[in-house]
Amino acid sequence: MIVVTGGAGFIGSNLISGLNKNGFENIILVDDLTRTDKIKNISDLRVNDYLDKHEFLSALDRNQLGTVSSIFHLGACSDTMVSDGRYVMENNFTYSKQIYEYCQEHLTQYIYASSASVYGANTVFAEHPENERPLNAYAYSKFLFDRYVRSRDADKKSQVVGLRYFNVYGYREQHKPKMASVAFHFYNQYRKFGKVKLFEGSDGYANGEQRRDFVFVDDIVSANLYFMNNPDKNGIFNIGTGQCRPFNAVAEAVVNTLAERDGKGSRTLEEIVSAGEIEYIPMPEILHGKYQSFTEANLSQLRSVGYTNAFASVEEGTRLYVQWLLKNDAEEACLACH
Repeated sequence: MIVVTGGAGFIGSNLISGLNKNGFENIILVDDLTRTDKIKNISDLRVNDYLDKHEFLSALDRNQLGTVSSIFHLGACSDTMVSDGRYVMENNFTYSKQIYEYCQEHLTQYIYASSASVYGANTVFAEHPENERPLNAYAYSKFLFDRYVRSRDADKKSQVVGLRYFNVYGYREQHKPKMASVAFHFYNQYRKFGKVKLFEGSDGYANGEQRRDFVFVDDIVSANLYFMNNPDKNGIFNIGTGQCRPFNAVAEAVVNTLAERDGKGSRTLEEIVSAGEIEYIPMPEILHGKYQSFTEANLSQLRSVGYTNAFASVEEGTRLYVQWLLKNDAEEACLACH
């Protein structure tokens, strides 16, 4: 049996899809389905059972799950702007510890989602405590659990892997509203308004040139499956492309993929800006001092444990994602007509 917490969410539903493609269907999907918009993420997935996130903890305490080989812990409060720190810590830190203790007692693989947000405003993105300076409650909860895992390293009895995701984008994130990827927002802005909005320059970067390590969700799934299939690998690892790209590059890729759909040719960034299809707006006051203008995963540690897969470029991943969004929008429109 495999457990995926947050299984109806963005990365969780893609992971279950990846497990299904590799022949795994004996899966318990754990999530909070109070918001039913996540049902769309899981309607095509093959799982054996569902548990509410609170029922899951109770089942752990009572040893009611049977034999569990692996737990992928992806469930969390991922809104970096939430002001209720107690809620964030309970969901992201305390919950994660309870699963950790179960996995150690039952010799179960534990692969959990950490976050590149733990690095805060730092510009060195290697998995060392001295590089970690969280700027908000979400980042702090991830930082503290990573610290907890490290403190137990000498005593662990089974595999424990923390994966620090950088800026993930891709399929099945439409339920996330404001926390969805910029690729998703750019796609919707362009289709609705004929232009996309990026932040004006900040922290020494020109308009739209703030840089992030944008990683396609298929690559996230591949990394999770690698560690599941290599239970001797332990540690905390960055999962990104290892190459930062400007937000302008994502906007350019979205606009050109949509233009391709309409039978038009690709244009340069300068041509798109000149046509008024990119608008630069001031950064909201609420983000001042909490915004990462630069991220770039150091992949040395990931490569050192034998993970050799290449990562999709922004152009490759965005093109696939926009094509998927167009297909799904068309299918929904067709269903609405019937």
